[in-house]
Amino acid sequence: NLNFNKIYMNRNNIKLGAFYMLISVTGFSVMDIAVKWTTAEYSIGMVIAARMIGGLIPLFLVVPKERWGNFFHTTKPGLMFIRAFTGTAALFCVYASLHYLPLATTVSLTFASPIFSTLLSIFILGELVRVRRWIAIVIGFAGVLIIINPTSSEFSVYMLLPILFCVFFELVLLPMYFMIGIWGDKTVRSVSGLKNDIETRLYASIKFFVFTLFGSAFMLLGFLGLYFRGNRTFSIPELIELGSSGAFTGTFATLVFAVLFLGFAVKVPMWPLHTWLPDAHTAAPTVGSVLLAAILLKLGSYGFVRIALPILPEQAVAWAPAIAVLSAIGIIYGSLACLAQTDLKRLIAFSSVGHMGFVMLGISSLTSIGINAAMIGMVAHGIITGLLFFVSGSMAHTYHTRDMGRLGGNMKLLPKTGAILAFTAMASLGLPGLAGFWGEFMALLGAYNPLPGLNITIFRSSMVAGAIGTVLTAGYLLWMLQRVNLGEPKEEWLDKELHDADNYELVAWIPLVILTVLIGVFPKLIFGATNDAVIALVSKAFGG
Repeated sequence: NLNFNKIYMNRNNIKLGAFYMLISVTGFSVMDIAVKWTTAEYSIGMVIAARMIGGLIPLFLVVPKERWGNFFHTTKPGLMFIRAFTGTAALFCVYASLHYLPLATTVSLTFASPIFSTLLSIFILGELVRVRRWIAIVIGFAGVLIIINPTSSEFSVYMLLPILFCVFFELVLLPMYFMIGIWGDKTVRSVSGLKNDIETRLYASIKFFVFTLFGSAFMLLGFLGLYFRGNRTFSIPELIELGSSGAFTGTFATLVFAVLFLGFAVKVPMWPLHTWLPDAHTAAPTVGSVLLAAILLKLGSYGFVRIALPILPEQAVAWAPAIAVLSAIGIIYGSLACLAQTDLKRLIAFSSVGHMGFVMLGISSLTSIGINAAMIGMVAHGIITGLLFFVSGSMAHTYHTRDMGRLGGNMKLLPKTGAILAFTAMASLGLPGLAGFWGEFMALLGAYNPLPGLNITIFRSSMVAGAIGTVLTAGYLLWMLQRVNLGEPKEEWLDKELHDADNYELVAWIPLVILTVLIGVFPKLIFGATNDAVIALVSKAFGG
């Protein structure tokens, strides 16, 4: 078993690992440059071999022999050879993948990765008992390097594999699961169906993991179905060409879209697959909530836009009305649920259900306006809701409660925190001139005039529901501000010394405030990067 405190909290191990990493990177950099400068026509194999030799030989020369022996945990020559062979094969995967990155990018990524430095220190120090675990970690790191630079024409094909999307779609579960399960809320709660009470963090982390893994299992089946029906390829451009030419039709295409929808909808999350989200947000530490809102939720909506819509356009058209209806329900449901909350953080968590409902409403319109609305809506939600979780976490740390009934007069007690909370709430409700406005407004516009051929009655009804949702959103956010920021402070806080936002917090928050204003007044900051790709997607998939 691993002693994580001994490994990760030991600064000497980390420093030693970084030193070994420096030696290895210097070695393969020198060999890379030597091969490319001395050989007019060099092959991929030559570069891979040069980097591997240059990276490994300095390690064998510098690292003490006993440390290598400790790593193998055996004195039997045969077993040591097998383990050395498998370890070298794993290293070969790393150095082979590094070929597909420019040398400068490889070096900068390696030095910027304290995680990998720590892993190397574990490897060299012999702290890792089971070799296969280390091999899995190394291969996983190689996978990250493979997909990190999509602009390189030499290996762009690797970026286009849905199976890699699936792998890293699942990989994000692990750190969030441990973040919630280890550092989350320790409050004991009762859960219907369970005899004994359970800590909130354990219940939320298990629920999060089970829900997401359940959806991902079906998503993987969809990818495998596309692979076997699509000339045994995982290349997204090839699958898009096959989908556009009508290769995926009938019951097969319907089933594949259904399982992809299930996997992505859980991650968004869409109503009624959203129930894991409020618990995960409420139990997670502040940083976990920020990461969950700003990044993880976007994987689902990205999957719809990048994979489901262009590869299965006919099924996307058939499912669009259902997606619009579920999105509208999610908007209304999320808003009403917010009005029923007394916990500040849980209110913000339920608001994500409504805001991601606008994102999915835009996607369901299958128009360039709607999908662009989804793009800017995802960015805006990540910035604004992430900032809301930052502020609520700071307030919970100061007051030691998130109960809005006990809060009040925050503008008098914590004026800096209260001002940023008020600003962020205004952005979240879609105030014109701030980032939250464009996604909601354009999603409603896309639903009013969806792709020709879609049921216009359903979409305009969904638009009306969405418009009502914007009113409810303003209602619960203003109600929250009235209870938390305004009024007189409660007596329990008058004799307490409360600390307002410090410089460290402001340094983290102010850039998000600036981005919220910039995107609000200059949305081309986002549309300039997305519009051409969105128009190409809609034109190719739906002829619009």
